[in-house]
Amino acid sequence: MILIRAEIAADRDAIHRVNAAAFETEAEAKLVDALRASAQPFLSFVAIQGNEVIGHILYTGVVIEGRHSGLGLAPMSVLTQYQRTGVGSLLARETLKEMRKAGYPWVVALGHPEYYPRFGFVPSVQYGIGCEYDAPVEAFMVLELQPGALKDVKGIARFHEAFKSV
Repeated sequence: MILIRAEIAADRDAIHRVNAAAFETEAEAKLVDALRASAQPFLSFVAIQGNEVIGHILYTGVVIEGRHSGLGLAPMSVLTQYQRTGVGSLLARETLKEMRKAGYPWVVALGHPEYYPRFGFVPSVQYGIGCEYDAPVEAFMVLELQPGALKDVKGIARFHEAFKSV
């Protein structure tokens, strides 16, 4: 059985290892460490099997045009041997439910356009929202967590400064 829960201090080294193993470099692992030190909000969750951290997902604040605040989902990682087994989907579904219950208005994600729509993400251009980074239009997506939350939101989404290091 896989348990999804909020990060605790004892998870930090394992989270670093999961992110380092899941990506080609340690950049994302270092990003998580940097965000932990300075991002608000910093909403970090792990997937646990037995006593092992096998997956991680992070949400941090994103601002559009300096006045609309929501969340950015990045990074999400799963140990290689657990990829394509549903761990990432479980992490996303369970934590997005939590973000909705907590009252966050929307979430943006920069990722695989064939993956994130299964959770309700749509290309952000449908709402007139762009990404501050040079990314394919179809890869920058948004999910409205509260009905109507994106009604008057348009502009460029800006992430925490630490993302510039990736």
